[in-house]
Amino acid sequence: MITTTTTYQAAQMVSETVESHFVFHHQKAINHDGKVLAPIPNSQVIESIIDATFWASLRREEGRFPKISIAFLPPNLTEQPLIFENKLLFNPYVLTKLAPSVEHAGIHLGVWIENDELYIWGTTTNIPGLCFVLEVVEPGLLVVKHRRTDGFGKFINVAVLKGDQIKIIDENSSTLPDCPALIGSMIGVASPSSWNDSLNVLVQLAVAMRAHQRGGALLIVPSKHDNWRSSIIYPITYSLQPVFAGLSLLNDKSIDLQNYASQSKLNQAINGVAGLTAVDGATIINDQFEVLAFGAKIGRSPSGKALEAILVTEPIVGNEPQVVHPVQNGGTRHLSAAQFVYDQRDAIAMVASQDGRFTIFSWSPCERMVHAHRVDTLLL
Repeated sequence: MITTTTTYQAAQMVSETVESHFVFHHQKAINHDGKVLAPIPNSQVIESIIDATFWASLRREEGRFPKISIAFLPPNLTEQPLIFENKLLFNPYVLTKLAPSVEHAGIHLGVWIENDELYIWGTTTNIPGLCFVLEVVEPGLLVVKHRRTDGFGKFINVAVLKGDQIKIIDENSSTLPDCPALIGSMIGVASPSSWNDSLNVLVQLAVAMRAHQRGGALLIVPSKHDNWRSSIIYPITYSLQPVFAGLSLLNDKSIDLQNYASQSKLNQAINGVAGLTAVDGATIINDQFEVLAFGAKIGRSPSGKALEAILVTEPIVGNEPQVVHPVQNGGTRHLSAAQFVYDQRDAIAMVASQDGRFTIFSWSPCERMVHAHRVDTLLL
């Protein structure tokens, strides 16, 4: 039993909830998948890891704040780990010193427990499903997450801690009426069947859009008709002819993306399309992932009405839906995207802000209004 006294109150408050999440999903995975999974961390382990990592995140090493990703598992459960000859103490000082070695995405510090003490055994780029991971995004901002049981795509976020603020992801929010399957995929309830599953591609696009930090809008329109054109101002500065099919070709499920080279090609295509959203205006793709245009200006459809209200929700425990005027939800980019979905109700709009906020707009037949899903916490 770990006896370390924690001083970060949020770590104490969230540890049991996080443990319950892992217990539930381990049992569910064992009953249905039978795959090798990482060990379940108990609440004391979770509390200690969060506490030490939080204080480490506030330290500076050579003028820079650390970015760290910690995975709780023994070295024998990972492939080709980098193992230290001598075990290192798990404390803020050591974490800060080691942080530069694991700044790049996909590298984790391996942490395990022995004789009731946590220690750092090395680094790894390969972890099993449902492995507890704690990532430092910025000083004082931590994300508890885990790898999907199928091993594909973005990790699933469990909780976000920022100072004394705690946000627990509400998995039940994806089961509400009219919730797009895309939200369920981000939460982890609707797991994609393959790495290049269409839902997973949209998740990766959202992550890439948020990462370039310039803000942007992506409109996903039906391929069966072009009614969406009535909501676009012409001429489009960057209209594509023929359409760019690079991403749609890589999304073909017959392509094996299990190897690194193929995954790299898909990543390059996703980053390329996400980069287009940094240009002023909206990027337009269809549901076959063909890029139709970018830098497009959105206008109200001649047959449409001005949008007067939207429903805003965030998939975290305790969130209460709010009906607000569109101008209360963001700037011009958000307003135009919401108006587009109001006029084109079989379309989806994804909007990234420069400050990291990310919103997915969709039409809710049940509420009969545009639904703005705030999904920042799912993309960290």
